[in-house]
Amino acid sequence: MSWESGRRSSEVADQTEPVGYKTLIGLALSLLCLASCASTLAGLFITTTTSSGAPEQIPAELLKPDGSGPFPAIVIMHDCSGLGPRSSGASDRWAKEFVQRGYIVIIPDSFTTRGYPAGVCTDPSPNRAEVSPFRRVRDAYAALDYVRTLPDVDGSRVGLIGGSHGGTTTLASMVAPESNKDLLTREKRGGFAAAVALYPGCAIRLGRWHADLSGVYQPLAPLLILIGENDDWTPAEPCQKVAEAAQKAGYPVTIKIYPGAHHGFDSTNPVRYVPTRVNANSPTGRGATTGGNPEAWADSIQQIMIFFGQHLRKTQN
Repeated sequence: MSWESGRRSSEVADQTEPVGYKTLIGLALSLLCLASCASTLAGLFITTTTSSGAPEQIPAELLKPDGSGPFPAIVIMHDCSGLGPRSSGASDRWAKEFVQRGYIVIIPDSFTTRGYPAGVCTDPSPNRAEVSPFRRVRDAYAALDYVRTLPDVDGSRVGLIGGSHGGTTTLASMVAPESNKDLLTREKRGGFAAAVALYPGCAIRLGRWHADLSGVYQPLAPLLILIGENDDWTPAEPCQKVAEAAQKAGYPVTIKIYPGAHHGFDSTNPVRYVPTRVNANSPTGRGATTGGNPEAWADSIQQIMIFFGQHLRKTQN
């Protein structure tokens, strides 16, 4: 897919808001800046698999910095709003940050060709399981496989990042297989060199970590979790327990909780509550708050670039 004009028509906090003039101007400037320092491969499809294991093609966006490489690479897993016209724009914002710093970026689109072009943030249908974080693990590794075929990518230095739905996908992608019969065991063993999960859902079963917040999350590589103190969609406390249990067992999991920050702090969007959002952590199953936090947004860029710099640029002096 290309960076089509108007495709990401808003950086709103839900999927129902009209596009504002300032938002459109800001997006246009952002895309112009990105275009000046990167090339984009249009019409890209990558090969993943269905839940039954059959081959499946999904769209993806590939962005490259200037130069010949070899570059480290980042796979970005989008949030529940997807990559269509109602996208939150988070994937674009992070892609811009990475490309400017010399990373190749690939963003697989898990939703559009599976019938959810507008995302699943407000869709309670049981069919949304077809694009669940666990289902999307296959997409993350398909993107990894693809970038490793590129001559200007150092395949040993590929990282993974995702926010919200994509953050949970990141956790699921990085958890160590419990046996050799687990999904993608071989791919995981030689997989991502490091990962970042932005405000993920941590109160779920992930390998030996259980939904009742017991056990130990065992990542295959260093993992950084960034989350807001006031997150009412994917609360910080379960993620704090994930990190504490992992650290106690000797696994490389780090967490930073931003005081006063909400879900989606990595933006300039106003903080607002939307009652139609599907929220397993709400007593009613609906309603969640999102919004940017300037301090957390700025610090998260710094934290993530330092983290990936440590783990993806080790061969560079």
